Amino acid sequence: MGADVVATVGTDLYIGGRFVAASDGERFDVDDPATGRTLASVASASEEDAIAAVSAATDAAAAWRSTPARARSEILRRSFEAMIARRDEIAELIVLESGKSWSDATGEVTYAAEFLRWFAEEAVRAEGTILPAPAGDKRILTVRQPVGVSVLVTPWNFPAAMGTRKIGPALAAGCTVVLKPASDTPLTALLLGQLLSEAGVPSGVVNVLPSRRSGATVGTMLRDPRVRKLSFTGSTEVGRLLLEQAAGQILNCSMELGGNAPFVVLDDADLDAAVEGAMVAKMRNGGESCIAANRFIVQAGVADAFAAKLAAAMGSLTLGPGLDPANDVGPVINEAAREEIAALVSASASAGSRVLTGGQAPARPGWFYEPTVLSRVDPEDGLLDHEIFGPVAPIVSVADEDEAVAIANDTEFGLAAYVYSGDLARGLRVGEAIEAGIIGVNRGFVSDPAAPFGGMKQSGLGREGAHDGLLEFLETKYLAADW
Repeated sequence: MGADVVATVGTDLYIGGRFVAASDGERFDVDDPATGRTLASVASASEEDAIAAVSAATDAAAAWRSTPARARSEILRRSFEAMIARRDEIAELIVLESGKSWSDATGEVTYAAEFLRWFAEEAVRAEGTILPAPAGDKRILTVRQPVGVSVLVTPWNFPAAMGTRKIGPALAAGCTVVLKPASDTPLTALLLGQLLSEAGVPSGVVNVLPSRRSGATVGTMLRDPRVRKLSFTGSTEVGRLLLEQAAGQILNCSMELGGNAPFVVLDDADLDAAVEGAMVAKMRNGGESCIAANRFIVQAGVADAFAAKLAAAMGSLTLGPGLDPANDVGPVINEAAREEIAALVSASASAGSRVLTGGQAPARPGWFYEPTVLSRVDPEDGLLDHEIFGPVAPIVSVADEDEAVAIANDTEFGLAAYVYSGDLARGLRVGEAIEAGIIGVNRGFVSDPAAPFGGMKQSGLGREGAHDGLLEFLETKYLAADW
């Protein structure tokens, strides 16, 4: 395993339906986080390459826009079937370049493919309306039209699913795209470009532009008047910068940004169910998820019992490379990420938090960090202000429901949240009071291609998935007519 699957992936830029070297010959290495060894050398796009990719997308735009919705739908459906047929191959590549566990990787491939199936079905549902004007002088007709050439910027933590969650609706709507994947995980995106082409996506409709020079390449595309859409998933910090750049061309923007998800456990909750949900909400992808439970807010009467149960569950996980299905948790993405996690945990422990399990990086190759539970964390602890993006669960004790909601909302972020209560009405009430775009009530897994995914406050703009995701790539045109 490993070398064989990497060898099947093109490692140049994918522009206009073919692989081409970077215009200045620049390349960068992609490493395996579990071993530190180099997997492949990948072309690093320049500003000139960015313009070439936009040109390819522009050249393909008119034909793709006029392709019947049913034909676009069938191509997306074939793409879904191709991903499912090659699930293990794609999963292996995801494990190698992102470090995630085998179960997380195979789960991601299925999840990623489902976006292609969902938007294959949505492609034929770009509905319009017709109604008589209240004044009686005309008919009001509305039609949906593709927004145009779209730049898609994706993160490293879900290299397949973040690609299909954007490509699926864009192609369904009739848009052509340039995908800029994270430089930590470009191989999955390049394989995805190949797979879509084999499924029938015409040349130039999907272009994949890996680059270590992300700011220059993306900035060049955002300044190009032929580009009309930006869809970005990543940190709030980078999102702010991209919104500033997008303002120059008044681009249509979808932004799925950072999170700091609270996981609220009320005193009437089933603690075993809460721990089971917490393990999913916290440990999916090893905690490297924008909707990962980041702050555990537990009523005082059950806080110690919940902490003990969660520590036992986290402590039982097996750490190791993801290609071995027996391992539950892989490494974090790189050394810098591991060092940041270690520093946050160390500072919290020094401030008085109790380390119930984990709390250190094991002495082994790769960027591993032990699954960690911290109890009795001070509500003012700086750890709680950070999106940890790793296998660390800090637990804060609160007196009542009102304090739980107040602490949950004490953040600039508002992407996801989780609430556990034995009273459904209470759980829904608390869920409505929390300022987040996605709420899991008595469940730790909330992602679904049929559900609108997105945040409030500084966690983003717009929604992905559901019918909402299609609308993000469509413009509404109103025509006035009288017959």
